[in-house]
Amino acid sequence: MSKPLILVVNDDGVTSQGIKALVEAVKDLGEVVVVAPDSPQSGMGHAISIGKPLRLTEVHLFEGIKAYKCSGTPVDCVKLAVDKVLHRKPDLCVSGINHGSNSSINIIYSGTMSAAMEASLEGTPSVGFSLCDYREEADFTASAYYAKLIAEQILKYGLPKHSLLNVNVPKLPQGKIKGMKIGRQALAKWEEEYIERIDPFGKPYYWLTGKFVNYDQGHDTDEFALANGYVSVVPVQHDLTAHHVIPFINENWNLKSTSGDDGIVPGVSKEEFNL
Repeated sequence: MSKPLILVVNDDGVTSQGIKALVEAVKDLGEVVVVAPDSPQSGMGHAISIGKPLRLTEVHLFEGIKAYKCSGTPVDCVKLAVDKVLHRKPDLCVSGINHGSNSSINIIYSGTMSAAMEASLEGTPSVGFSLCDYREEADFTASAYYAKLIAEQILKYGLPKHSLLNVNVPKLPQGKIKGMKIGRQALAKWEEEYIERIDPFGKPYYWLTGKFVNYDQGHDTDEFALANGYVSVVPVQHDLTAHHVIPFINENWNLKSTSGDDGIVPGVSKEEFNL
C-alpha cells in the first residue's frame, strides 16, 4: 500500500520556524507535501481570495519534500493544494505550528485553524497546532513531539466525520509538560482597544491593542489545561448552530405572521421574504 499523504499548511508563512518543526515532526509518517502562504497571514480567519489571481510557486526549503508558496490566504493554500497539487485526497492535514495561542475565541480569527477547517470540510482528518509563545526564538521541540504523537493517532484511528482538532501547547520545556487534556473551548475573549496616533501629515491612525480575559472557571477547558501545564486538545466541528437556542425561540418568540403562518416575523409578508 502507498504511504499516507500528509498536507502541511500554516498561516505564518512557508519560511516560518513553526512549519519547519511541523514538517520534521511528520516527515517519517508518510508522503509530505507543503503548501503555505508566501508571507505571514495571521488573523485571516477563513478568508479566501476573490477577484484576484493566485500565484503558486515551488520552493526548495525542505530536503526531499515537495513544497509550494502561495500568494493567497491559508484557506486558499488548502483549496489550491487539493485541486492543483496533490495527486489524491490527503489522508491527513496538519496546520501550524502557529506562533501564539489559538485557544478559546482565538480559533475564530485563526488562519492556522481555518486552514485545518477547510481541509476537514473536504473530508480530510485535520488538526491545527499552536505554541503559546509569540517570540521569534520560540522553542518548538515539545510542540513537534506532540504533533507527531497526535498525527500518528489520527492516521491509525481517524477522526469522526465533520470534526477536527485544535491543539495548543503551553510555553514550557518538554520535560515540564504534564501530558494532554481533552476538553472544551473556554468562554474567554479579547477586550480590545484602538490606540489613536497622528501621522506626520496630521492624520489619525490606529493600533489594535487589548487584553485577553478568561470568564470561564471550568476545569475542563483549554485555558485551564494550558494554565496547569497540559497540552490542550479540543475537538471542533463545522456546525455553528446554537442548538439550545432553537427551543428557546420556539417557546418564547411570537413568530406568527399576519397571515397566520409560522416562521414569518409579525407584520412581514411572504413576498418581502421572497418565499
